[in-house]
Amino acid sequence: MKEHSIVIIGGGLAGLTAAIHLSLEGLDVAVIEMKPLPHHKVCGEYVSKEIQPYLKRLGIDLKFEGAVDISKFQISTQDGYIVETDLPLGGFGISRYALDHLLYQRAQELGVQFYFEKVIETVFKEDLFTIKTKSGCYSSKIAIGAYGKRSVLDKTLDRDFSKRKQSWLAVKAHYSIADFPKNLVALHNFKGGYGGLSQTESGAVNFCYLAHYDSFKKYKDVESFNTEVVAENPFLKQFLSSAKPIFDQPMTIAQIAFDKKENVVDHMLMCGDTAGLIHPLCGNGMAMAIHSAKIASEFIVRFFKDADYSRNILEQDYKGAWAKAFKKRLWFGRKLQGILMNKTWVSVGIKSVGRSNSILKFIISKTHGDLIA
Repeated sequence: MKEHSIVIIGGGLAGLTAAIHLSLEGLDVAVIEMKPLPHHKVCGEYVSKEIQPYLKRLGIDLKFEGAVDISKFQISTQDGYIVETDLPLGGFGISRYALDHLLYQRAQELGVQFYFEKVIETVFKEDLFTIKTKSGCYSSKIAIGAYGKRSVLDKTLDRDFSKRKQSWLAVKAHYSIADFPKNLVALHNFKGGYGGLSQTESGAVNFCYLAHYDSFKKYKDVESFNTEVVAENPFLKQFLSSAKPIFDQPMTIAQIAFDKKENVVDHMLMCGDTAGLIHPLCGNGMAMAIHSAKIASEFIVRFFKDADYSRNILEQDYKGAWAKAFKKRLWFGRKLQGILMNKTWVSVGIKSVGRSNSILKFIISKTHGDLIA
C-alpha cells in the first residue's frame, strides 16, 4: 500500500494542473495515469486565454513555449455560408501532446509522484480512499477524478450516464497545409456533425470533429465518411483535398456523453471532462478543465491547512463553485448543440448572426469565462 495525501486519477489537463497547484502548496501528491506521458489525445487543441494568468502563476507560459496566438473565429453552414469575427479575449493553438508534456515536466520538477497504471476501483472508508490498480493499492486522504470523458470507473462508481448508450463519436487528425491562417479557429458544420480547424505549435493544423453515430454508421470508415459527408461543406472539401495527413491513421473515440454529471461522487472531487463535458462547438473544454482543477485545488489546500474545514464543507463548496463557474456555460452549449444539429436552424441562425457581429460575440462570451489568476 503506497500512501499519499492526495491521489489524482488521470494525467490530463485537469489532473496535471491540480498536481502542480497542490505541489506548489507543499502537499504530497501522486498522479495515476493509464499510459506514459505525453501522448496524443482527441481534442480541439484550442484553449481560451482566460487561463493564461493562472498558468503563468503555475510556471507555464504558453506563448513562450510556442503556442499559436489565435484572434479570429469563423463559423460556416453546411452549404458554405460563412461568418467571421474577432475573438473578444483570444486563445492559443497548442497540441495536447505539447501542453500535457509541459504540465508533466512542471509537475515532475515539483516532486509529484507518477504511477502509470490502470485504476480499476476506488473505495472510501473510514475517511480514507483506497485506490486499486491491476498491480497494487494506494491510499489517500483526498482523491480527485480527472480521468476524462469515460472510464470503467464510471461504472464501478454507478454513475448514471455510464449506463446509457451514447450517440456521439469524435475524430482527430493533424494535417500539413501551406496557407491556413495562423490566427484563426474555424468551426464548420456538416450533416450530422461539425468540426474545428486551428493551427498548433508545430505548424500542423488540427482537424477534430464530432459526429452523430446515426450519420457515421452508414459508412465503412473515417475516410469514406470524410469524402461522402464531411466534404459536403465546401470549406472542409477544400481543406481535405489540399491538406496532407500527418498521422498514419485518424484518432477516434466513441460513446461520448454530454449528459449532466455529478462533480462529487463517493467523496471524490471530479474535474475536467470527468465532471462535465462541454460541446466542442463552444471551443472551451481545455480552459474549463484547467479552471476546474484550480477550483478544486483551492478548497483542498484549505482542507489540509484549516482543521475546522471539514470534508462535508469542502464538497459543498466545490459543488457550488463548480456550478457557478460552469453550469450556465454547459447549458448554453447544449442549446447551441441543438441548433447546430438542425440544418434549417443553423443556416438561418448563422445567416442572421452574419448581419449582426455583436450577436456572434455575445454567443462566444456565453461559452467563455473571465480571466482567472
